[in-house]
Amino acid sequence: MIFERIGQFTEHWARETPWRIATVFGDRRTSYAALHKRVLRAVAALRAAGIAPGDRVGHMGLNHPDYLVLMQACARMGAVLAPINWRLVAGEVAWILKDAGIRLLLADRAFAPVVEAAAGQSGIERILFCDAGTASEPDFATWIEGHAPDAAEHPAEPDDVVLQLYTSGTTGFPKGALLTHRSLLGTIGKGALTGEDWSRWDEDDVALVAMPLFHIGGTGWALHALEAGATAVILARPDIEAIIETIATERVTKAFAVPAVLNMIIHHPKARTSDLSSLTELLYGASPIPLEVLKGAMGVFRNARFIQCYGATETSGTVVYLPPADHDPAGNQRMRGCGKPFPGNEIRIVDQAGRDLPPREVGEIAVRSVSVMKGYHNNPEATRKAIRDGWYFTGDAGWMDEDGYLYIHDRVKDMIVSGAENIYPAEVENALASHPAIKDAAVIGVPDPKWGEAVKAIVVLKEGMEATEADIIAHCRAHIAGYKCPKSVDFVAELPRNPSGKILKKELRKPYWEGRERQVA
Repeated sequence: MIFERIGQFTEHWARETPWRIATVFGDRRTSYAALHKRVLRAVAALRAAGIAPGDRVGHMGLNHPDYLVLMQACARMGAVLAPINWRLVAGEVAWILKDAGIRLLLADRAFAPVVEAAAGQSGIERILFCDAGTASEPDFATWIEGHAPDAAEHPAEPDDVVLQLYTSGTTGFPKGALLTHRSLLGTIGKGALTGEDWSRWDEDDVALVAMPLFHIGGTGWALHALEAGATAVILARPDIEAIIETIATERVTKAFAVPAVLNMIIHHPKARTSDLSSLTELLYGASPIPLEVLKGAMGVFRNARFIQCYGATETSGTVVYLPPADHDPAGNQRMRGCGKPFPGNEIRIVDQAGRDLPPREVGEIAVRSVSVMKGYHNNPEATRKAIRDGWYFTGDAGWMDEDGYLYIHDRVKDMIVSGAENIYPAEVENALASHPAIKDAAVIGVPDPKWGEAVKAIVVLKEGMEATEADIIAHCRAHIAGYKCPKSVDFVAELPRNPSGKILKKELRKPYWEGRERQVA
């Protein structure tokens, strides 16, 4: 089935396979027929509330089937869904509410204090809670049940915006990436263009949706499942033990996870004793993965074919992939990179002047793809900087080999300059990850009176294991050039991460740059 609009997914499968289970959430199983009826009731409720094509509808909550209902309903009526990271504080939420112009917000009751404080600053018209409604305002489920299904679909164009996803906001204010029917459908359809077996979905597939739905990794993965008419098993949050148990009990066949989650899975005691044989494809991405973590995951999920994904919110998800054929349980050079462009996608490596660089030279990664966003909401200046002559400039530093495979070094902004030498933290972190006592690690630049910046490693040790600063530095010297090695090592219990698994390096740097006018040397 070739879809023209995102909002057609549940309608098609409710007609073709109405009995098939669309979502599993705890002990609640919902068929495609029942899910689509909820979508049509939500359409009617939103229209009755005055929501019109182009209006923004917000969601701030843990993963839940109602998010999929709201997303499909908005897509059918031409509204735009704008998910909000539930870890944000009231001021940050208020900024997004105002920037997006959200008219109605669906939120978890657990976040009521933050939501209500943000509402007071933003002037939002209406708030509904997913659960535990009040006498004056019903919860979402009760609200939509009070409306008869409305099957009228807005005749959206391919380039109409359907999803407004905000960037993580680890630097400055977040930007709302405008994703369209065309860009999202383009991402979903890329796998089939490879002609490779791993990319095939069918109605018997069971997909684990554990990554946060307010990120493209979570929403994009859920859309894959709905487009295929498969079953989406939804976890409220990426709890490691719950992921392992769910794969085993629900016989999950496909999953997407970030490297941090994979790292925690391979260190969990249940990973080696649970039956995880049902998993046939494991896609991973959103941040660079240390080779040792990837090898460890392949040892746990022995039946699964591994596919690395590289992309961004601004590219509606994956644009580069590393296929199963390039994975080796013993490890290889290509597993240190992130793969090759999907058919129809193009990658360039450019210098600061925008000139193409030859193979193996590090520069900024630029992408041209059907999946590139329409732009940033209400931010033409940022849009012009990000998209030039049809190319999206990612802000990531990387290089390509002679075969067209892409290798990520790090975010351009995370580069450390020490004694005029450019050092990319990901390379140092890969060396640290191969140390037998290290469970997790991050590398940052800290002020140094002689070299401007010095490399610091912040390390989490495996339970029951020991290592000294000298041990770790010596280990790195055996793997990478001396000038790249950490000059100091701090030991911590855990690293700060956002819900998508990315390390919050700004938080790690903060104490070392406190009181300085600039955050770089």
